[in-house]
Amino acid sequence: MTSIVLFCRPGFEKECGAEIQEKAAWNEMYGYLELKKNKGIVFFHLQESEHGEALMNKLPLKRLIFARQWFVTVTDTLALPDYNRVEAIIEALGTEWQYSDLRMEMADDNDGKELSKFCRKLSVPLRQALRKKKLLTQKGNNSADDPDGAILHALFLSGQEVILGFSLVRNSSPHVMGIPRLKFPSASPSRSTLKLDEAFLFFIPRDEWGERLTSGMHAVDLGSAPGGWTYQLVRRGMMVTAIDNGAMAESLMATGQVKHKMMDGFKYIPMKHNVHWMVCDMIEKPQRVAKLMSEWLLKGYCKEAMFNLKLPMKGRYQQVTNDLQAIKDAFDEHNVKYELYAKHLYYDREEITVHARLLSPAPLKEKE
Repeated sequence: MTSIVLFCRPGFEKECGAEIQEKAAWNEMYGYLELKKNKGIVFFHLQESEHGEALMNKLPLKRLIFARQWFVTVTDTLALPDYNRVEAIIEALGTEWQYSDLRMEMADDNDGKELSKFCRKLSVPLRQALRKKKLLTQKGNNSADDPDGAILHALFLSGQEVILGFSLVRNSSPHVMGIPRLKFPSASPSRSTLKLDEAFLFFIPRDEWGERLTSGMHAVDLGSAPGGWTYQLVRRGMMVTAIDNGAMAESLMATGQVKHKMMDGFKYIPMKHNVHWMVCDMIEKPQRVAKLMSEWLLKGYCKEAMFNLKLPMKGRYQQVTNDLQAIKDAFDEHNVKYELYAKHLYYDREEITVHARLLSPAPLKEKE
């Protein structure tokens, strides 16, 4: 049976499964779910084998909120011998496809961490054998060199079991299991800084950084203290207005790039309409935050917004859907074109990160 395998944050398998099942149904493709609880793996077993690749061609991974990475299976669970594992994998693959990269993957839990050592050792001889059989191109270390190609995924359930599959380079994460490995900057006052760092990497194309993430821009950080998100703006050379009743890190204030206003983020209104970025990681009800973000964009207070919406303990997927729909409804009401993406990023926990910007002028823009 052909399946789509999806990776998500452990504990969010239910939300990831509900989302892929819903999106597939919109495309008249159906199947049933198998959840690997607390392992961050979801199997969506399809009724029709051809629907695996078809769904990957129709549904952008970027549009899935809870899935970090995915692939379509080409084998069922393959039992590996104690010896000649590489030969067994090669034989199971056949010769129909040629791949531009190889991803060795496992569950995102403690067992998976132990298994990763085994996978690193096996990856070298496996890559060599795949290239020898011309199943892996000589550019196999960089799939981005072949945007029309396919990536070979090997999901190891143990040292004796593996599932093989493929994803499309143009519609998959560039990271193994969809996890970017970012280094925490010691100069940042909090680890929350990694959330915004990952968000910029995920949502903003690198070839647009010079236009959309550049020195000299003005930004506002709502709920800024102690400055984890402000740090990411400052290090990119932006001038930041930090809004929070709490204290900001002295190191950030010393840069001369930060103005701190001690007030409620829901009450602040910028005096000038020169703000490009507004970022927000306030611990507030998501409905309230979603409404505030819509207002900032519709009133022209900022050009782009990056914000987190906190997740409830139950009904998380439904709540996310409702919050995003409220933003869409606000934009549609004013007949504006917009870009809106949401993702449960690796460095997020009980929240999702949302990026929004208007592609047409703000209809409620006030005069300066």
